[in-house]
Amino acid sequence: MTDSTQFWSVVPAAGVGKRMQADRPKQYLEVSGKTVLEHTLTRLLQAEVFTSVAVAISTDDPFWPRLAVAGQAGIVRAAGGKERADSVLSALGAIRAQASDDDWVLVHDAARPCITVSDIALLIDSLKNDAVGGILALSSHDTLKNVEGRNIVGTLDRAHIWRALTPQMFRYGLLKQALEQTQGNPAVTDEASAVELMGLQPKIVEGRPDNIKVTRPEDLALAQFYLEQQQ
Repeated sequence: MTDSTQFWSVVPAAGVGKRMQADRPKQYLEVSGKTVLEHTLTRLLQAEVFTSVAVAISTDDPFWPRLAVAGQAGIVRAAGGKERADSVLSALGAIRAQASDDDWVLVHDAARPCITVSDIALLIDSLKNDAVGGILALSSHDTLKNVEGRNIVGTLDRAHIWRALTPQMFRYGLLKQALEQTQGNPAVTDEASAVELMGLQPKIVEGRPDNIKVTRPEDLALAQFYLEQQQ
């Protein structure tokens, strides 16, 4: 890494969050007085390491313009896509004029409002000199079953199983190439999986267990608890 290397953050925020069964996408539900997305973006900005944070928003999104953070310095809006990878590629395009291929990009879920500045710093410090990059993750403490239909067909060795979190950190050029080459591939569920399909091996950096993803209604109360505890 050189002194001229920049760090960027990308937040895909065009999802509809069907499992929440709410009247709006989950990133716009309120937790502790602010929307999930506002908490997320505030945490990223508080890290004070990013040249800008590119947020991929659906073109017909009526909620984004109402957020104060939408007009905040350091926030760049990009057009959201149909799939996560499409949104990330769009956000990469929005910073293309300022970013170089060797810059680092940290992609973070819009629905992970409890990310801490310390975990962002840990990820960067751990990977800034790495040849590939990597992700925040948690080792699994549960016994994991391999299931076909509703039948257990095996038990996985949890010593080798980690839960992928975000941010996920890769060089701009590598990430863009990986996502472009794997567009439409259902095996690509996060940025690391796209990089893996290029034959590379991203690193694991152990993150905090309170970096939860708001997916179901009960997650809102848990996110509120963690946000209050982190204060």
